[in-house]
Parts: sequence; structure tokens; C-alpha cells
Amino acid sequence: MAERILSISGLRGIIGDGLDPEYVTRFAAALGTIFDGGTVVLSRDGRSTGEMVRHAVLSGLLATGCKVVDLGIASTPTCGVLVTHLKAAGGLQITASHNPIEWNGLKPFAPIGGVFDAALGQRLLAALEQPPNYRRWDGLGSVETMHNGAMVHLDRVMSLVSVGAIRQRKFKVVLDVNHGSGAILGPRLLEELGCEVTVLGGTPDGRFEHPAEPLKENLTDLATKVQQLGADVGFAEDPDADRLAIVDNTGRYIGEELTLALCVDHILARGQKGPVVVNGSTSRVTADLAAKYGCVFHRSAVGEANVVAKMREVNALIGGEGNGGVIEPKVGYVRDSFVSMAYVLEGLAQRTAPLSQWVDQLPQYTIVKDKLHCPRERVTAACDALRKAYGDATATEGDGLRLDWPDRWVQVRASNTEPIIRVIAEAPGDAVAKKLCAEAIQLARTAVS
Repeated sequence: MAERILSISGLRGIIGDGLDPEYVTRFAAALGTIFDGGTVVLSRDGRSTGEMVRHAVLSGLLATGCKVVDLGIASTPTCGVLVTHLKAAGGLQITASHNPIEWNGLKPFAPIGGVFDAALGQRLLAALEQPPNYRRWDGLGSVETMHNGAMVHLDRVMSLVSVGAIRQRKFKVVLDVNHGSGAILGPRLLEELGCEVTVLGGTPDGRFEHPAEPLKENLTDLATKVQQLGADVGFAEDPDADRLAIVDNTGRYIGEELTLALCVDHILARGQKGPVVVNGSTSRVTADLAAKYGCVFHRSAVGEANVVAKMREVNALIGGEGNGGVIEPKVGYVRDSFVSMAYVLEGLAQRTAPLSQWVDQLPQYTIVKDKLHCPRERVTAACDALRKAYGDATATEGDGLRLDWPDRWVQVRASNTEPIIRVIAEAPGDAVAKKLCAEAIQLARTAVS
């Protein structure tokens, strides 16, 4: 059972090696017990194992009296949007996000349409330790299939932007959905915005054509296609479409970190004011932009739930994470790749310069990310080693360890979803950032070995 990861964020595991139907049903029944037989929105990404997991989930939810609204294959943000649209007790997305093809998982949603916070997560973990509240034969739940859920999401995204201005530009876009659930809404959104769309991996069957995480080394085909077609932009979604990576008009991978920065730059430039919230692993580009436009900036602990909690606390205008996850409260408190695409296209529509020039005008840093396979309990040793080695830095604890200098920073922390330590460094210039990250990885490796 080593390959099953359970946390307040949900469940992930390898099908046939830790994630089995019995445990999935038990998890769903615990969730149904918490939701007390209320309405639950259910959806799944395109993974081939999703149908098996869906049936196990339905057993647990129906046995605890829940009314299930089944969206079928849909993105994670669509699930969140429909929770609020239907005023449901909660939701459940069947997905393992960017994990490899053999993985699947369960991501529960709170009534606010966002992922579980710490309190709800602890309630779920406690419920898993108790017998489920199974109903009698005459108190079982029901299933309703909803085929147009993505259109509710589409309407919310379209309302954010000047559709006419985007349509006038007739942008040429390459969209890589990699056989994930982004195929349901992504092409439709771009077509509604008047784009000429080329879709890569457009069948949502989970048969990934490249590794699931939208990293530079995995998106060479997208970059090549952008160059071949002379496209204005290339977009890449992860399998459940809550994260977005971007390739500019030259075929340059600008990554996930700048997705949030571009969206923040755009909405602040058009005159909106309000607090901006990111997590402790996100590039300082966004902090610089908030300062430029005179907006209050906040950092939360890493994790979508932590970002959402801080956003709600400060009534944030926008927020998100540096993994390509933009959170727009007007659509929902969930990372949303479709919001990101709409904002980037509207930003381009208001400029005569191409995307590459817009990117080059942003504050320039290099962020380098690495990871080290390690049990969670050993992360403290890694943090202690870095704190001792970098005594001249300002240390921030509570989410692993973040060390800041005037123009650079490094963080080491345990992943919430994988048995690894993540190390992230950012500095002006590739050489400095890579050196800082490499030093930190070596210190961590020595400390945990």
C-alpha cells in the first residue's frame, strides 16, 4: 500500500497497487457521510481507469443516501463551478492530476466550489476511521446525468473578457490537451473566442501522448507545432485541466510560472485593484507586479486550499499558484486553465506586440525546480541542513522552509501529493538559480540519506 497517498486534499494511488475498488468505495462513503445524503457533483478526467473508479465511488455515495449529479468526463474546475451552480453539498473529481497514467485519485470539493480546507479534510480523515452511515434500502441515493455542465462553466469564463475584441484578432492557437478532460471545454472556449484552433491529443481517453505534467521537456511537439503553423500562442493543459502552461509565438516554452503572472499583469493593467494572493513556492514576478500596480500582496502556505483560504480572508481580486493554476473568484475558488486562456487572449487582443514581447516586459527571474524522493518525515532534516548552511537568509517556517535574500530565494518542503521533497530556487539569471537549487538539493540529499 506504499503507493496510496491520503491527505486532507484527497486520495491518489496506483490502480492495482494500493488503489482498489474497496478502498475507493470506503472513501466515497466517508465523503457521503460528511455530506449527509446531500447533492454531490461527480466528474472524472479522461483516464482509462476512471470508469472503474466511478462505479466504486457511486456505490459509496449512493449507499450513504447522496443524490449524485454525474457530469461524466469534465475538468476539475468544471466540477467546482457546478457545485456552486447547483448549490450542492459538495463535489468529487476523479483524477490524479499530473501523475502518470497508472495513477488515479479522488479530489473532494466543499460547498464553496473549492477543494477541502484543513478542517473539512480532517473531518474526512476522521470519518474514514469510523463506520459509514449506510442507509436502509428505502434511503439510498440516486444518480442524475448532466450532459451540459461544461456550458455553465463556459458562460462564467466568457463573462470575464471582451469577447468581441478577442474575436476581431482571430488568433491562431495550438491547444495540447494530451487526451485529458480539457478536450471537453478547451476547444469549445477557443472557438467561441473566434480562434483558429489546432488541438493535440483531442480525445479524452487518458492515453497520454507525452508525460502528463506540462513541463518543457514534455511539450516539444507543442512548441514545434506553434512554429510550423505560425501560431500566436500554444496552450497546454494537464489531464484534469486546472493547470496551464504556455508556449509563446516563437515556440519558446514560457512555462507555468508565468501563466499566473500574465493574468495578474493583464487584469491589474486594465484598472482593477485588489489584493493578490499566491503561495510560498510561486515566482516573485507576481509580487513585483502587485507592487507595480499598487496592490496588496499576500503569500499563503503551498496548497490550493491554503491559497483559497487566504483569498477569502482578504477578499482577493485574483490568486493562484506558480504551477499554472489561476484562481478567479468570479468563476470559482478553484484553479482554472480556461480562465487563464481567456485572460491571456484578452491581454494579447489589447496589444499590437506578440506574446513573446509581452513576456519579455515582465520582471525577469529564473525559477528552477527539482525533487528528491524521500519519506515525508525526513523533510525536517533537510530543512535543518539548509537553515544551517544559509545563515544569512531570512527564514520562514511552517510550510517546510523558505529562505529569502534581497534578490533570490530557495524553498524545501514535502509534497502534498507524492512521497518526495520539492526544492525550488529563484534568482536573477539562469546560472545563479541553477547553482542555488543544485546546492540545496545536495544539502537535502545528504541530510536525509
